[in-house]
Parts: sequence; C-alpha cells; structure tokens
Amino acid sequence: MKEKKAWSINGFLGVVIIAIFVALAVLSLFYEYIIAGIVSALLAALLASGITIVQPNQAKVVIFFGKYMGSITDSGLFLTVPLTIRQSVSLRVRNFNSSKLKVNDVEGNPIEIAAVVVFKVIDSAKAVFDVDNYEEFVEIQSETAIRHVATNYPYDNFSDSDLSLRGNADIVSEELKNNLQERLNVSGVKVLEARLTHLAYSTEIASAMLQRQQATAILSARRKIVEGAVSMAKMAVEQLEKDEVLDLDEERKVNMVNNLMVAIISDRGAQPVLNAGTLY
Repeated sequence: MKEKKAWSINGFLGVVIIAIFVALAVLSLFYEYIIAGIVSALLAALLASGITIVQPNQAKVVIFFGKYMGSITDSGLFLTVPLTIRQSVSLRVRNFNSSKLKVNDVEGNPIEIAAVVVFKVIDSAKAVFDVDNYEEFVEIQSETAIRHVATNYPYDNFSDSDLSLRGNADIVSEELKNNLQERLNVSGVKVLEARLTHLAYSTEIASAMLQRQQATAILSARRKIVEGAVSMAKMAVEQLEKDEVLDLDEERKVNMVNNLMVAIISDRGAQPVLNAGTLY
C-alpha cells in the first residue's frame, strides 16, 4: 500500500454546484416537473456526501466501498468522491515516552532504561491499511527496539576504546533511532528523534554496582596518575642530566625517582623534611 492523491476539487465550488442542483430541484417541483425535481435533489444529496473538511497537518484517507481512492493532504474545504468513508490521520509531530523497562545489558547486569521517541506519519495509506493501529504499533516497536539496543552495550565502561550506554548516549540514541526506523517503515511513520531519558542499575544491585563503579573509577584514575608520575620522573632525570646540574649515579637516580613517585602519587601533599644536623 502506498499513499496517492485522491480526486478532489475546491469545496466552495462544490457548495455552489450543490446549491444550483437544490435550486433546480425546488424550481422543478414548483412547476410540477416531478422527475426533474427528484433527480436534481438526488444529485444535490449525492454531491453533498462528498463534502469534507481537512484540518492543517491532517490527511483524509478516502475509501469507496472498501477500495482505497487516495488521500487528501492539503488543508481546507473539498469536494471529493461521493459516498465514501473519509478517515482522518494526523500528520503532526508527536512523541512517545516509554515506561521504565528492566533489561540486562551486554554483561548481564539488570538495568532500568527508558526513552522518548519523536515521530510523525509520512504515509497515511500505510498508517491506516498496513498496520492495525499505528500508534500502538509505534509504542510496542519502540520498547522492542530499546530492549534490543540495551542488550548490545554495557551500562558503563571506563575504557576509552569501548562504548557504553552511559558514556556514549549520542551514539546509542542514533542506533536506537535507526533500529526503530527499520521497524516502523511498514507503518508509514518517520522517526525524527529517539533519546534515552532514564538509565540506572536495577534497585536490587544498585548498591553493589555503585561500589564496583567507584572501585573501577579509582583504579582507572590511579592508572592515569602512575603513568603521569613515571613520565614526569623520567623528564626530571633527563633534564637534570642534560643541563649538567647534577651528576647522578644509578643509586641516586633510583632515590630521586622514588621520592618523585611518592610525592606525585600520594593522596596528601608532600611534606619537606629538613636535616638539622645531629644534636649532642
């Protein structure tokens, strides 16, 4: 099924034509032309059944005895095929906010996730005929797509090379949008945006995962600090030797590097120790 344009003319012109047939019917009956009067009245009633009003950002799907005749997408007053059913379909932008879903991420951790989906109908024929209820279809497929995407990523990952739900929200949202669009093509719906609105560990493991998250963050930070400390100690030794400020043997290099590492890595600021000599 594919949307096509239905036959229609300006509705005000249609009203004028109907008024002319009504006037002919009245005149015919007045002058006792019974048959002409009845025919004119029937034609007026037949054309009147084709008068329809289309609101802005709305489409009218025209159905003639079970056959799809086309859609009227322009707003205004129109005269279309008489004796037809005209079903309204909104073309306005709408959004669907999913409920909080409990799913397992790629590592098997239970998480709570929710998303908002912004969409609009771009093919009224598909929306009416290819699915039973396109609004309900959008809701169900949105939740299915959210579950599918959530199972492909871990909740959190402190490695710069890996993607995660919390750390790469834009990438996850784009994948969610593309995945959902593939599912909704059959319904004539276009997904304008899909973004996560809620993301958290499930309550039964939230406390334990928070401790794990904190421990992982501390280890990651410590790793960065150690890498920086090693680099700084190396630069200090190389600079001293280059400027010939000190002539350090291997033992003194080891002691200086050790002191620098302790000073940089320590959680507290380094306290200088002064040698005041020996008291007698």
